[in-house]
Amino acid sequence: MRRREFITLLGGAGAAWPLAARAQQSALPVIGFLSSSLAEPYVPMVAAFRQGLQEVGYFEGQNVAIEFRWAENDWSRLPTLVADLINRHAAAIVTSGGYTPTQAAKQATTNIPIVFVGAGDPVAAGLVASINRPGGNITGINFFTVELEMKRLELLREIVPKAKMIAVLVNPDSPVVQPALNELERAIRAGRQQPLVAKAITTADIETAFATFFRERADALHIISDPQFTSRRDQVVALAARHAIPTTYSLREFPAVGGLISYGASITDAYRQAGLYIGRILKGTKPTELPVMQPTKFELVINLNTAKALGLEIPPKVLAIADEVIE
Repeated sequence: MRRREFITLLGGAGAAWPLAARAQQSALPVIGFLSSSLAEPYVPMVAAFRQGLQEVGYFEGQNVAIEFRWAENDWSRLPTLVADLINRHAAAIVTSGGYTPTQAAKQATTNIPIVFVGAGDPVAAGLVASINRPGGNITGINFFTVELEMKRLELLREIVPKAKMIAVLVNPDSPVVQPALNELERAIRAGRQQPLVAKAITTADIETAFATFFRERADALHIISDPQFTSRRDQVVALAARHAIPTTYSLREFPAVGGLISYGASITDAYRQAGLYIGRILKGTKPTELPVMQPTKFELVINLNTAKALGLEIPPKVLAIADEVIE
């Protein structure tokens, strides 16, 4: 995709619009879209968010404007980006890429409605009072974490039954990673396998982690779900292929670019639901009236081309329950 086309798709080309079009845009209610991540990997999620808005009658550029702010994996930028959205009189703010953007938005405003898309326990994180009665100005779409991590570990063992060492890649800065990591390490040891944990935040960290997996001869890799890895999924999948290490992921977006297998909730559906919630808020519904949504749809996606390249045969019982098989 050419840079000009990409920027336009994400709503970032306002500076190039004619003055009349920009004046019309400024007269529309503004939705702030705040993400800790990079813009390009989130093109499908943004499209799903727009779809949700359209389902409740809101069309960007016609009766609503969207202001996108991307921290590009630099969390220190989030307070400034939130302040900018508030100065632009955002009627509501969507937060994406973990709970950190939501925390930044919460600290900046108690009046503007906030809808988050994230993983973990929003109650324990102090975002909402409860799932059914959020309270305050925040609600959102939540992902399960620990429960799904265990299921993905089971699938990885089915596919690589002789694995003796299972590597785990984590983002140490994630506020929700530690419970999942503790459970995984216990489960790996309970299966008489050796865990090998590597921590990564930056692109260079990920390169180093995979070099460690290769040097230590890890037999398989489990990546704990994190927006940092989602935004760098091309790099992660390419490294898994280069080092020939069977890897399980949390989102179908990984097998879609060559990853082996994923199991988890649909992230695009979550962003569509966020669009629906924002639309309802613009129509007058208060965040306190919108319970935090939990995923009800989970998808198992297998890339058979990748399995063949790794010399793996996917067990028939795993193939039988797959929601999507990429060939």
